[in-house]
Amino acid sequence: MQRFLILLLLITSTAQAQQTQKPPLHGRHWMAITGKPLAATAGAAIFQKGGNAVDAACAMLAATCTMWDVLSWGGETQALIYHPKTGKVIALNALGVAPTGATAAFYKGKGYAFPPEYGPLAAVTPGTPGGICYMLSEYGTKSLKEVLQPAMEMAAGYPIDAQTANSIERGKSWIKQWPYSKAVFLTHPGAAREAPEAGEIFVQRDLLATLQKMVDAEQAALRAGKSRKVAIMAAYDRFYKGDIAQELVRGTREQGGLITMEDLARWKPIVEEPVHVQYKGIDVYKLREWTQGPMMLQALNILENFDLKTMGYNSPQYIHTVYQAMNLSFADRDFYYGDPYGTLKPPINGLLSKAYARQRAATIDPLRNAPEVMPGDPYPFQNERNPWKRFLDVRASLSDTTKQQQPGQFVPKHDAIAMHRADSAYHDRLWRGTTSVEAADAEGWVVSITPSGGWLPACIAGRTGVGLSQRAQSFVLDSVMNPFNVIAPGKRPRVTLTPSMALKDGKPFLSFAVQGGDTQDQNLLQFFLNVVEFGMTVQQATEAANINSNQLWLSLGGTSVKDRVPRAGSILVASNTPDSTRLALESMGYTLSFAARTSGPINAIFFDRLHQSIWGGSSNHGEDYGIGW
Repeated sequence: MQRFLILLLLITSTAQAQQTQKPPLHGRHWMAITGKPLAATAGAAIFQKGGNAVDAACAMLAATCTMWDVLSWGGETQALIYHPKTGKVIALNALGVAPTGATAAFYKGKGYAFPPEYGPLAAVTPGTPGGICYMLSEYGTKSLKEVLQPAMEMAAGYPIDAQTANSIERGKSWIKQWPYSKAVFLTHPGAAREAPEAGEIFVQRDLLATLQKMVDAEQAALRAGKSRKVAIMAAYDRFYKGDIAQELVRGTREQGGLITMEDLARWKPIVEEPVHVQYKGIDVYKLREWTQGPMMLQALNILENFDLKTMGYNSPQYIHTVYQAMNLSFADRDFYYGDPYGTLKPPINGLLSKAYARQRAATIDPLRNAPEVMPGDPYPFQNERNPWKRFLDVRASLSDTTKQQQPGQFVPKHDAIAMHRADSAYHDRLWRGTTSVEAADAEGWVVSITPSGGWLPACIAGRTGVGLSQRAQSFVLDSVMNPFNVIAPGKRPRVTLTPSMALKDGKPFLSFAVQGGDTQDQNLLQFFLNVVEFGMTVQQATEAANINSNQLWLSLGGTSVKDRVPRAGSILVASNTPDSTRLALESMGYTLSFAARTSGPINAIFFDRLHQSIWGGSSNHGEDYGIGW
């Protein structure tokens, strides 16, 4: 016992003393962190002009869209906001919907197993412009003109970074299919390199005109004596109902898309109650089941039944237990999550039940990976009968790994050896990134956003400069795969995007988000445990080695079902994982792959109540950047 206690103390002290490659950020008045240094500077500029965290977050979001930081103005915005005057966490759903005509039959008729990855048929309606306008009007203090100023300066011309410029070059074969994209992105047509060079001044005249039209609508309303809120929403109306909408629809449909004026006019952002669970006295908040966010809450409920600290950070038993909890949660995500505003209501109360978590935890074998994890039955835990049991039975029966997998065929089991092979296309789909936005101020406002959509190569909608979303690909076309997430006009896809917030004693404790497709909640779960269980600082936790499970259905990419099928026992671990841990995991039935980078860039804020200060953390890879004061 004494040797064990000494070992535990060494583990804890090592975590606390861990040197970081980047310094933690410290601030007393505000903190601004996002995916690009220039965009973080935009947030800092708004703070320095007296704006609050919502103002700064909107400025950073606008800037990252303009810089094509794996998203554009036609994408979607998901946000959690802590309101210091009410003490409540607010959830903002600014995700677009499938347009008129976007049915499962339509896509099946074109030979798709899922809606396509790229192009106008991958688009849902834009959500980010509406999300910015709504957040700013309800919770901000500045005008839209002030908040969009940095983005408009960038649209007029900014020195493009190498990451974005090279992404344009890699995707130019796609970009050439869309005339408006080609005109914007390929600044050197016919040259060996047609994309901009790093550092080249990249100009987006059409986007600048669109943003100017929104500002003009706001300013005209102010001159007419309208209130700040009404004026900002006048800009919203011009985007979704006015001449911007008309050009967006014209340009989209010219290129084969489905979005109509009615689709844009009917859409609106939704303010909703977030879901949350308590883990060891800390309330952890996520967006609802139209995101994958509740999966992390389910995993926390399961892990609460284990002594993780005693296992030790990234010990074989810890990795195994976390992996199993994630797989159980992903199995539920893949079948039960979807748009709660449609005719079918996902069983979220049962899924987040502590009793359900105990039942799921009891199925974990402490010595072996479970390669055939199936969705559970949460309905009894909300006093209902499961109406989808027949589909669960179908999933369970399709377990013959000798079956040949055809496009559109649902085959949840697979040849383990074949599916464990390194596959760059698979990992691109697994890790497909976006950006994140974190902001906090001395007044107590806290904002966590994971926006996305309209990433490169993007199809630009006419002369708007707006890159269309590709989020429709996260729908499915068959109810056996997920009855809650079958595409239909007016419906939201179940997305991977998942900002996070945690309160302790009713006050902000952590605000955190990450990019990386299906790995997002895996990495956020481990970041949270690094802080809560192992005493890491916020910067240490962003840099710490994680694991990634591939035993889940991918949410993005691919042209057939087999491109997204789970890879049982496949696990990514850090390159410096000790041999003893590797051998232990292999003996448990895992197939290991290794990388120096095991997490998307995590951005996070920690609230130091003892010293009344704000800590910022940002991963030690990628271009994510923060500024505090």
